[in-house]
Amino acid sequence: MKLCVIGLGYIGLPTAVMFANSGCDVIGVDKSEEVINILKNGGVHIEEDGLNEIVRNCFDSGRLKVSTKPVAADVYIIAVPTPNACDKCLSCDIRLVVAACKEILPYLSKSNIVIVESTVAPRTLQDYIMPIFEEQGYTIGEDLYLAHCPERVLPGRILYEMRYNNRIVGGITKECTKHAAKVYETFVEGKIIKTDAKTAEIAKCMENTYRDVNIALANELAKVCGELNIDCLEAIRIANEHPRVNILWPGPGVGGHCLAVDPYFIYSKIPNLAKLIKTARDINSTMPYYVVEKTVELVEGIQKPKIVAFGLTYKGNIDDTRESPAIKIIELLKADGFQLEVYDPHVGKGVEQSPYELVKDSDLVLILADHDEFKEIDYNKVGDLMRRAYIFDTRNIIDAEEYADVTVINYGNLFEFV
Repeated sequence: MKLCVIGLGYIGLPTAVMFANSGCDVIGVDKSEEVINILKNGGVHIEEDGLNEIVRNCFDSGRLKVSTKPVAADVYIIAVPTPNACDKCLSCDIRLVVAACKEILPYLSKSNIVIVESTVAPRTLQDYIMPIFEEQGYTIGEDLYLAHCPERVLPGRILYEMRYNNRIVGGITKECTKHAAKVYETFVEGKIIKTDAKTAEIAKCMENTYRDVNIALANELAKVCGELNIDCLEAIRIANEHPRVNILWPGPGVGGHCLAVDPYFIYSKIPNLAKLIKTARDINSTMPYYVVEKTVELVEGIQKPKIVAFGLTYKGNIDDTRESPAIKIIELLKADGFQLEVYDPHVGKGVEQSPYELVKDSDLVLILADHDEFKEIDYNKVGDLMRRAYIFDTRNIIDAEEYADVTVINYGNLFEFV
């Protein structure tokens, strides 16, 4: 089986190598010549555990090749970004998906399988993608098989979860579903869940909306407890002792290309009904502003305060900064005129920096990502180097009792300082 994977980002590249590592011939396609050159020269452009090694093995075996243009194949997998559109409801921008589908038209032949892995709004395949191929004379489900098979993986565990997580396969017709399912049987060891395309589309969006809503509850409770002078973290710990309660920890906001984006795909379809979804998105979107507001209060009265931000990514132990609340917080503080230093061992120049050098003569350290490296820092040493040893831990990763020489501020005790 020969596959052509369009888009070699955080999902496309791991998908390509999983198929190649399972014996398929794979052509990975990306418009970025920089990405193609990095891969051809033995590197990878994204941080993911085990990815570099498996990419190299697939190249060495000849099973994986990369190009800026598609080629003829048996299966085409579309894995390009689907950001929010610039409209009132932040709907799904499918322009890259549409472009990818049109790009493969000259190479298609009867009996081919076309799979859209990109997360899309409900009814996208039926209303927008299927007509592209029908206009070329194909009959979907008879001589061309079209399906939506969204990924459901956690950054940092992508290769493992692609293999072992259950996989949704939703075809336009039952024949489309059957043909697409056989493709994933190549390497997926989890359950392959067969359904129709529109159900698969909304199920994927539901998964991320569920998580976004639960995070919003935690973030709203943090704000409420702060106003009531209550230790939010302690209250959550106690509430979670209930056998059917599992409240998440509050944080600085929600990022990534899934949770911060996909709920709008449902909301934009029926905005007059999807009110809870929109409210949750609004709560999480305001968290960076809340963190900035409290940060400003924490440094109030200090002449030219120096702030050091630990973290640029939207979650720990990855290099992904898409929709990161940390970046939003840093941008807002800089716009307010504050002097900032930024340290992130997973992103850019931060890899070579020392946190101990950056915190010298600073007045506040903001922890915005939960990297393991941040948990291993000696915060007593950090405190000794700071002008005022205040640490605002928005990720709740520091045990304040371990460090006598610093003042650790989190959502449990923030009300005591602002």
